[in-house]
Amino acid sequence: MANITRWDPFRLEPFDDAIDNLFKGFMVRPFSMGTESPQIKLDVKEDDKAYTVHADIPGVKKEDIHVTIDGNRVSLSAEVRKEKEEKKGETILRSERCFGKVYRAFSLGQEVDEEAAHAKYSDGVLELTLPKKAPVESKRLTIE
Repeated sequence: MANITRWDPFRLEPFDDAIDNLFKGFMVRPFSMGTESPQIKLDVKEDDKAYTVHADIPGVKKEDIHVTIDGNRVSLSAEVRKEKEEKKGETILRSERCFGKVYRAFSLGQEVDEEAAHAKYSDGVLELTLPKKAPVESKRLTIE
């Protein structure tokens, strides 16, 4: 049995989809005044012995950065506090504050040796040196 469909003379099939896609995502994000919350940007490099991670976390004190290593999973978090105040005389024209926590986690191809890992923070860039854990040789059991 054939499917019956209703024909709409005002719907132009190929053009309606194009118009829908044109406005898809329009005004999804709220308008901001340049006070977007920061995100952690990463560069990860690998050699035979270790992984090297460069994470951009500008404007954060090193005491507010936390790094957690669990096997091959690395987690970075930081407390962000930004205050900006513009004054003209004694009248405050504009006051902006940004408080919060940023978080980023990723998995590496091999487990990391947590004891030998090293972190350094300078000029808004966190550098992690994550040595690879030596693979554990499997032990063959003799059957008695």
